[in-house]
Amino acid sequence: MLALPSILLSLDVTLLHLAVPHLGAALAPSSTQMLWIIDIYAFMIAGFLVTAGTLGDRIGRRKLLLGGGLAFGAASLLAAYAGSAEMLIAARALLGIAGATLMPSTLALISNMFQDPRQRGTAIGIWAASFSVGIALGPVVGGAMLEMFWWGSVFLLAVPVMALLLITGPLLLPEYKDEKAGRIDLISVVLSLAAILPAIYGIKEIAKHGVQSAPLIALVVGLAFGIVFTRRQLRLDNPMLDLSLFRSRAFSVALGVMLFAAVAMGGIYLFVTQYLQMVAGLSPLQAGMWLLPAAGLLIASSMLAPIAARRIRPGSVTAIGLVLSAIGYVILTQADAGDNGLAYVVIGFSFIYTGIGPVMGLSVSLIVGSAPPEKAGAASALQQTSSDLGLAVGIAALGSLGTAVYRNGVADELPAGTPAEVADASRDTLARALDVTRDLPGSIADQIITPARDAFASGLNVVALIGAILVTALTILALTMLRHVAPTNAAGRSPRRPPSKGDGSSREEQPARTGSLGVS
Repeated sequence: MLALPSILLSLDVTLLHLAVPHLGAALAPSSTQMLWIIDIYAFMIAGFLVTAGTLGDRIGRRKLLLGGGLAFGAASLLAAYAGSAEMLIAARALLGIAGATLMPSTLALISNMFQDPRQRGTAIGIWAASFSVGIALGPVVGGAMLEMFWWGSVFLLAVPVMALLLITGPLLLPEYKDEKAGRIDLISVVLSLAAILPAIYGIKEIAKHGVQSAPLIALVVGLAFGIVFTRRQLRLDNPMLDLSLFRSRAFSVALGVMLFAAVAMGGIYLFVTQYLQMVAGLSPLQAGMWLLPAAGLLIASSMLAPIAARRIRPGSVTAIGLVLSAIGYVILTQADAGDNGLAYVVIGFSFIYTGIGPVMGLSVSLIVGSAPPEKAGAASALQQTSSDLGLAVGIAALGSLGTAVYRNGVADELPAGTPAEVADASRDTLARALDVTRDLPGSIADQIITPARDAFASGLNVVALIGAILVTALTILALTMLRHVAPTNAAGRSPRRPPSKGDGSSREEQPARTGSLGVS
């Protein structure tokens, strides 16, 4: 049951990437609007996750999960029938706010329901694998739907999933909340949003247009509100965000690894899915089938990582995964628009996905397991915030960098005499270049499309190189800063005591030792 939201959210991400070419033809968004359509979802999740996780600790994690599921289903209907790029951006923003309630609720419930460290590690591994299942199913199911129906149909997949959650959730899931948490501090909620959202906007705009006054001001504003937010949390008896969680080295390092691994992943996934359709010329369904091997390896590595961590230090298992991902990024730096490019992309992406499985599973286990059970919602929210913020920054920053490489390459290669409107569209995005050349004579269209595809492949290469550098640095970080975390079989700690059952639908959680993984 708890796997359903993670399957759904990963489906939502992969489906949208496959729908990008169809969106470009149907709604004609500008390159800026297209990036907002893709990343506003993750930005809003990142902005509201901390609030949602803390809210779940107070009102009940099952209650928040079911309410978020209802809102997510309604927002999916709005996105499916959006008639303009602006409307789709607004619907995606609402999806992000609703989605922010789902992931911390599921992870917090796992932390409460599975008290034994080994059982919790296995449960989190299954949770991470279910995310992988969504990634695996997304391209295939989405590709089939895009070939049979209009682009908006991909959003309708959320409706039956949320309906199943709403029907079975009250019957199968227990309720947990922290009875001693007190009321949520509305001032802290406002301060957290005022810190996160301007900072995200500033990062996005600087990545896209370079250093300018408006994004710099946004960054300064976000930083200022972040300082005020932090100072307020330190003074409150019941803070919205318990900063003492960061005293755990395992918690802080795992968050950092998750964040920057997601940055690299967000940028490369955006380009790989578009490469398969717009450079390799595959249909959405064919593109999904080519991604299946990578998704299968991701599922397998997500399941095997917790088992390996019983005998090998989690930091070492994470580092092995990061090395595999780094190899994949290096392979992608060699992909071009020629006949061999598809092989490089599929093999490289398979290495990346194989390596990211242990990173996902073990980082989540370290983050959630390092927190006491009454703070499970807040810890889960921070984990998901780092992941979603990383994906959003990767899409914005690396996506903008790859787009800049594409534009520079196209500008230098367009044939003389290209009509101004065709030239402008071709310089904007490859999707628009394919669209505006559809009605041109074949020989003329080829003179525009061939250099455009080459330029797109160059953008992919640059993004992959940045990803390789990032992941290599994370490998060193995991090996050096997580070496004190012992294998779970060597933890030497007794499981947390389960919360005592109350007479109502909630359970008051008891104090417990922190850390589900041993420290030696």
